[in-house]
Amino acid sequence: MLFRRRARMLRWLVCGRVGPVWMWKALLLFVAIAFAGQLLGVIFNKSVQPAARSIFSSPDAQGPSLGSCQPHTHIMFLKTHKTASSTVLNMLYRFGEERDLHFALPLGYQLGYPLPFNAHRVKGYRGPRAVEFHIMGNHMRFNKLEVEKVMPADTFYFSIIRDPVALAESSFAYYKEVAPAFRKTKGLGDFADNPHKYYDPRLRNNHYARNLLWFDFGLDHNANFSISLAQRGQAMIHQAFKLILVSEYFDQSMILLRHALCWPLDAVVSFSLNARQQKPSGIGGISGSWVGKAAAAAGVGGRGARSQAKALPNLSLTEEQREKLRQWNALDWYLYKAFNKTFWEEIDRFGHTQMEQEVALLRTRREDLARVCLRDGGKPVEAHRIRDKNIRPFQSGLIKILGYELQPGLDNATRTACLRMIRPEIQYKDVLDAKQFPRAPAIPAQPGQQVPMVAAAGSFLRQDLSRTGERLIGGEAGGRTMEADWDGSRLIRGNRTLIRGQEKGRLR
Repeated sequence: MLFRRRARMLRWLVCGRVGPVWMWKALLLFVAIAFAGQLLGVIFNKSVQPAARSIFSSPDAQGPSLGSCQPHTHIMFLKTHKTASSTVLNMLYRFGEERDLHFALPLGYQLGYPLPFNAHRVKGYRGPRAVEFHIMGNHMRFNKLEVEKVMPADTFYFSIIRDPVALAESSFAYYKEVAPAFRKTKGLGDFADNPHKYYDPRLRNNHYARNLLWFDFGLDHNANFSISLAQRGQAMIHQAFKLILVSEYFDQSMILLRHALCWPLDAVVSFSLNARQQKPSGIGGISGSWVGKAAAAAGVGGRGARSQAKALPNLSLTEEQREKLRQWNALDWYLYKAFNKTFWEEIDRFGHTQMEQEVALLRTRREDLARVCLRDGGKPVEAHRIRDKNIRPFQSGLIKILGYELQPGLDNATRTACLRMIRPEIQYKDVLDAKQFPRAPAIPAQPGQQVPMVAAAGSFLRQDLSRTGERLIGGEAGGRTMEADWDGSRLIRGNRTLIRGQEKGRLR
């Protein structure tokens, strides 16, 4: 009885004081709907929320204001050897690819080097200025008259130089197995003591052993030194090129280049490419110097390399031997002193305070991009440790060329931009070539039919990783020009088609 009375009282309190049951049910339904709506809203917002902004689209990518100038898009870069020029070429490749510019690409990987440049070495060339090319930057031996057939009249010409002693050290390490003058020596010091003992100007590839800058600028590197000759060479270069950068002051060079071209900061921010491996201790007693980058021995070449390891080049030099190298490369030494002087005159006009500020910004930006783009904080790694074979640097010589690995988990836009910054020169040229000259589908061979190795529009169907250029080996024969790569395999030019002969069944 007492229980029934309490139950009636509870129903009276609930229904009379608080409200009827149907109202509670409606309230609970409303709360459930509201909660579900909020949950769905969060999910919806996440699905339509734009991706986080890439570091490459941040305001820092532009750098300090350049005023109202317009970016240069017609550019000719003379890519000199062993001067950090591969890093500069990567900048040009990136800038052009991002803006769909047209590159003056070589038929192979160099523009006829070491022969003087000829306009017909450019893929797709159809006569003087018949096609608009924006950027030219692969290795060539400079020939201004021929370059002017390819590039527009308003083209910005620039190049980069390096201290001839440092250049000789790098050239010796890189071309030890290529240049006969280097191959015969016990070490660079041995060569410096008596270069005439080893150097024969008639032998192919010996240009790497003497006045290499002078040679790349299209001048006679075997000429006897005289002040008048050196001055004429300097004047020719000064007239042809609007800016000569200095490898030893790379960051300052990039700031001058940025202002000259009116480019955003990110366009001149780079990671060092084609760098040699750093040994824990210096080679030949030069501890801590860039010479110590020569690494544990590696076989020469790429897939067709010899497997056996060889001793690293001996790069040790006394101060007396360094002076002998300056004398041996006297024309290069004159150029270096002259253009180093004009370089610092440019910085004087630019302003030392402003230069220091902008160099600091560039270095900070490089560190930021390395932290985002590169695995292990941007530490270079040996090629065989790079998982993606498409970004493994080509190995040439007795030293190991290092590369980079991308940071995992990058969004698509960031990954694309980071990949461009670390893509090696050879692979990048192939990417650009494929974009400019899409290949036609391969035609299956009929049974018993022999198909020659032919490239559409002058592009080899087989990679040619020659780093020492092509040379003319014969005259006209039936309207076809006979040429050869450095390994002797022949190239037969007929109109726009190149046929590769004497195939060796391997990739170099």
